[in-house]
Amino acid sequence: MSNSSNSPKDGKKVRNSLIALVAIALGISIFLGLQTETGGISLEKQAEKSVPLEIALNNGKPTLTEFYANWCTSCQAMAKDLAELKQQYGEQVNFVMLNVDNSKWIPEVLRYQVDGIPHFVFFDDQGKAIAETIGEQPRNILEIDLNALIASQPLPYTYTQGQVSKFQAPVTPKASQNDPRSHGAQVQM
Repeated sequence: MSNSSNSPKDGKKVRNSLIALVAIALGISIFLGLQTETGGISLEKQAEKSVPLEIALNNGKPTLTEFYANWCTSCQAMAKDLAELKQQYGEQVNFVMLNVDNSKWIPEVLRYQVDGIPHFVFFDDQGKAIAETIGEQPRNILEIDLNALIASQPLPYTYTQGQVSKFQAPVTPKASQNDPRSHGAQVQM
């Protein structure tokens, strides 16, 4: 009996090797695709370079604050645009990034009722919150709002709802009757 190189075991080895190679190639493609999708811009690196909240609210410049998380696909999708806007407007506007997974920011998460991310809060040059928007926003819309913020004009595209990643704060604030999210419902205290 001759030893054939076309045995069923050899066929399975070749097939398994091909499957492994395809899996590796797919994994690399997905990794590179995610890097390309965000322009290779890490949310964490952007946050490290952002203006600290305490400074931003007291330095006489208007501020755009983003509540984000590293796992948030909408936040990742906007990372490149926000980095470019920061380069374009960074001299006129503070850019602040607050990671909702960092318990340090729980008071702010509660104050601004962050329940979906990205969640943007716009502050005037006196550090007063004047507008919010939740969810993925097109770059041109953010740019229009930033121009209005700089000019101390009403922000035309705030309080809009784009695609969000759901987030639930580790603690729940007490609601008040003045809360616009209560829609006039009586609140039991």
